[in-house]
Amino acid sequence: MEKIVNLVAEKAGITQAQAKTAVDTVAGFLKDRMPPALAGQMDNYLKDDSEGGGGGISDTTGKLGGII
Repeated sequence: MEKIVNLVAEKAGITQAQAKTAVDTVAGFLKDRMPPALAGQMDNYLKDDSEGGGGGISDTTGKLGGII
């Protein structure tokens, strides 16, 4: 999750702590509204490779860039 927090902090011009709060809030909001199986997968995507995320955010960054 560190990579996405860093990205949010950089793009929004906010502190790391503020960015982490924002990412946690959005992730929680989304997980509360999706089926449980997908909510668990979201946790895996938010993990960095160094956290054992099985690909994590670094594998999906390019894919998301095409969507956004």
